[in-house]
Amino acid sequence: MFKEMMDQIEEFLENTPKDIYEFSIILEDMLVDDYYEMYEEQVKAILDNVKKRGDEALFEYTEKFDGFCLDQQSVLVKEEEIEEAYTQVDRGLIEIIRKALKNIETYHEKQRQYSWFDSKPDGTILGQKVTALDRVGVYVPGGKAAYPSSVLMNIVPAKTAGVREIIMVTPPGKDGKGTPTTLVAAKEAGADKIYKVGGAQAIAALAYGTESISKVDKIVGPGNIYVALAKKAVYGHVSIDSIAGPSEILVLADETANPRYVAADLLSQAEHDEMASAILVTVSMELAEKVSEQTELFISQLSRGEIIRKSLDNYGHILVADTMDEAIDAANEIASEHLEIMTASPFEVMTKIRNAGAIFIGENSSEPLGDYFAGPNHVLPTNGTAKFFSPLSVDDFIKKSSIISYSREALEKIHSDIERFAEAEHLTAHANSIKVRFESERGE
Repeated sequence: MFKEMMDQIEEFLENTPKDIYEFSIILEDMLVDDYYEMYEEQVKAILDNVKKRGDEALFEYTEKFDGFCLDQQSVLVKEEEIEEAYTQVDRGLIEIIRKALKNIETYHEKQRQYSWFDSKPDGTILGQKVTALDRVGVYVPGGKAAYPSSVLMNIVPAKTAGVREIIMVTPPGKDGKGTPTTLVAAKEAGADKIYKVGGAQAIAALAYGTESISKVDKIVGPGNIYVALAKKAVYGHVSIDSIAGPSEILVLADETANPRYVAADLLSQAEHDEMASAILVTVSMELAEKVSEQTELFISQLSRGEIIRKSLDNYGHILVADTMDEAIDAANEIASEHLEIMTASPFEVMTKIRNAGAIFIGENSSEPLGDYFAGPNHVLPTNGTAKFFSPLSVDDFIKKSSIISYSREALEKIHSDIERFAEAEHLTAHANSIKVRFESERGE
């Protein structure tokens, strides 16, 4: 398993950029969900049906996939249902949700952007107007896959940005009710409306609108393969956050790292599902061997040991490099969703990291700290997209408009330049829209 994988790959990095690149290609081939194609037609049919038939199709799919019959009166979660959810969630957990919420709010408040204007004596005014999106849809999985932490992470930045209406969708259980922890987290975070629908049909409702659910401007939130493909398909009708892949963690460590900590942190992501990726990149063969041993010990103790074992069999790797610079190069090429640095000088190493969704520095900064409590967003780029994507933030829920205002004095100084530029592009109407403002000066 993990140890066998280590034995196979420990010499993979032969201290050349070529080998690092080759490994990144192998990893990319493993993690990119090529099998998505087999589901695309099913998803397209669902989207088209909901777009055409609205609520009628939405309720049919809910009965088919979730086993509950909805109508326009029951699809919206009522206040009494939320109140009932509060009675079903442990008070201690509610207080923890509130503590985490405060940390998340504090962090995202620092991301707020404001409109700005720059004026000059000649009457030129340039600026940028920042406007929050009007309506946002948040998708939240239900049942065993319910994660109240993700509810907070998706709603808080939207709320902080100033989004006018936040609509949450989550599939109902067999009893027709939402998951209690999900409803509580949504209420605490400030969701305006919650609808009991899930799957690709919920994405269709948010993207196109139905009789019961208003069309949104952007859809965020994780989901299964059907949800991911539906989000991909509706992009352009609405904006989306990203197409989330399986969870990933990479631990970058040297001989000073605690092997028990490293193993525990790797498994924290491997337990998500069989496709999760857990990678150790180290300069210490001794550490690699100890981590492998600790991994086996933990698996025998953990409740999701079977899932963890499959995950490590499929996508668990231990890479041993000769130098820390080579290890860093490998980490940058892989561009993991979560990157933990457990070295003698973690902050120095951090300065050399270019590609990672979230960076956890030092042995006391394990990945679950970011998942639940610290404050930074845990919605992160996967599948190597950390090379060009960023974590979900307030920026994802705003748009920017350019502001341009020129006085006649200011325009007079440069009008001939604009006209010549336009004429060089053979756009004479462009040039003319400037020329007409100075006809009197030309005697025309």
